[in-house]
Amino acid sequence: MNNKGPRRMILAAVSVLAVIGAWFFLTSLGRLISPAFLPPPQNIVTDFFRILSSPYVGHTLVGHTLVSLQIVLGGFFSALAIGIPLGILMGWFKRIEAIVDPLFQLLRPIPPLAWIPLSLLWFGIGIQSKIFVIWLSAFVPCVINSYTGIRLTEPLLVKAALGLGVKKQRDLLREVAIPSALPIILGGVRIGLGSAWMTLVAAELLASDAGLGYMMQMARRALEPSVIILGMLVIGILGALMARGLRVLEKRVCPWVKEEEH
Repeated sequence: MNNKGPRRMILAAVSVLAVIGAWFFLTSLGRLISPAFLPPPQNIVTDFFRILSSPYVGHTLVGHTLVSLQIVLGGFFSALAIGIPLGILMGWFKRIEAIVDPLFQLLRPIPPLAWIPLSLLWFGIGIQSKIFVIWLSAFVPCVINSYTGIRLTEPLLVKAALGLGVKKQRDLLREVAIPSALPIILGGVRIGLGSAWMTLVAAELLASDAGLGYMMQMARRALEPSVIILGMLVIGILGALMARGLRVLEKRVCPWVKEEEH
């Protein structure tokens, strides 16, 4: 019987409780850290219920979260729709790689936040400029992993398919290369999702009036660190839940890939 799953859940729960316990001791019992620098955990719980029921800088917590989800998911799914096919084509067709790769390598080192002035110029101060910045952050890992996965296709699989009568390049790509590259492609999807969430707060600096990043920025101005930490926790929880969902999807799509034993 495999008890690795329950054991991991217990260890995860213990680690979280240990951090919360240390946090509570340092800020409430021991009072070793001033609440102005690190508010105690009960303050975050209080602010959670306060912002959940009444608006904070224009929206409740649910409203801010929905705006951020719209921005993150809009940029993330746009990156998947463009980045994965582009990476696959670059990895399989050398002519496409020769055309696209120099430009991609030129733009790849530029941080997504460096595009903020141009995004405002191109898309204005609406939600499109924020989605564009998120798209840039998720686009690069999707392209890189898709390209790498295709290039690492096992030559023996290609030879076997040729021996079974698969002759056309597009058929080899669809029936051999893409299935073998799926685990690496989905790894890039997970990295892209993490990058999208990490870029959210900066993206919402672009003339926002709602969103978790905007809420955190307003809390900084109002000197409310508990609200800042609340926003960070919501982003972390949403990102972790979506990453977990991607892992479940990977198990269903790539059942032959086993988790490493620890």
